[in-house]
Amino acid sequence: MEHGLLLVTLGTLFLAGLLADAVGRLTRLPRVTMLLLLGILVGQSGFDLLPDDAVAWFDLVSIFALTMVAFLLGGELTGDNLARHGRAILSVSLAVTVGTTLIVWGGLVAIGLDPGLALLLGAVATATDPAAIADVVRESGIRSRFTETLKGIVAIDDVWGIIVFSVCLAFVGHGEGLMGLIDGVGRDLLGAVLLGVVMGLPAAALTGRLKPGEPLQAEALGIVCLTAGLAIWLEVSFLIAGMTAGAVIANFARHHDYAFHEIEHVEWPFMLLFFLLAGASLDIATLTTLGIAGAAYVVLRVVARIAGAEVGARLGAVSGAERHAYGPALLPQAGVAVGMALVAAEEAPQWGPTILTLTIAATVVFEVLGPPCTLGVLRRLERAEAPGDET
Repeated sequence: MEHGLLLVTLGTLFLAGLLADAVGRLTRLPRVTMLLLLGILVGQSGFDLLPDDAVAWFDLVSIFALTMVAFLLGGELTGDNLARHGRAILSVSLAVTVGTTLIVWGGLVAIGLDPGLALLLGAVATATDPAAIADVVRESGIRSRFTETLKGIVAIDDVWGIIVFSVCLAFVGHGEGLMGLIDGVGRDLLGAVLLGVVMGLPAAALTGRLKPGEPLQAEALGIVCLTAGLAIWLEVSFLIAGMTAGAVIANFARHHDYAFHEIEHVEWPFMLLFFLLAGASLDIATLTTLGIAGAAYVVLRVVARIAGAEVGARLGAVSGAERHAYGPALLPQAGVAVGMALVAAEEAPQWGPTILTLTIAATVVFEVLGPPCTLGVLRRLERAEAPGDET
């Protein structure tokens, strides 16, 4: 009976996801937003139609789906892409990360929040949702200079976010000073990068040999599962490990036509479940607890993304049409922010309830409204782009 319920639930979710995708095409809304809204409708904040075990699947599904996204985003960090867009990727990602931290911190302090609490919230605000942004870009079918740079930014900005978050934790006295900072960054960042290199180098050399020029589906799934599982076992970031492995494979697997072809083939069913279950796990009731501080956090993060991206784009010598587009395109926020909030709540328990409640409530806002902003930016740039522009 239990297995039957599981299969019925999975079958219903897949078919409902296809329906949401079709409705999204008709309404011109991103399918990410439609899937999240459907998940909210059938989940705990809606009609509560899913069995209790269904939401419990979310952790496993999200790890697997996000690791695949990380591989694909890492694959954008090739030598060729960095040579063409590296300056913009680096300057925009750094400016958005630093700008978001400082603007959110300063604004929250100005309305009366404790400076330490405001600093942690500013660090949490740096996180983006790589899955939502990557899926919106893929759904749009647009491949241009802007989308290549955007995917590179999304791939690397969570690295800066983890570093800034670790520094902020240490600064407010909850990261055990310098040693806590070194341990946190060393484990989360350097450990994940090392794991990605260890997984990526042999994968680059060995995959695509059984079927010349293209990794098999089993090879792709095996590498993703191994990377995600080892990252969890070693307690390092599976996102950064996947991104690093993807970048290593893309740069060193010269015998591949396209190293991630098979991941793209199997990714969508997992992403469909991921977004549906993400919506089902969202608690809309938290929006009522936002209050002045929560509303200020949302507004400040929007302002910070736009301002930081504007500065970064200018420093990166980005052309005028694209210069104003990166901020709105980087609004989606999800699991990474919640993960940071959980760590911050554990390290600073006196602020824990505030950090968690505000982050989760703001995530609902940015997860539902962020993807349409990203898609709107892509469509606006596509319409504005002259026929002879570089792509």
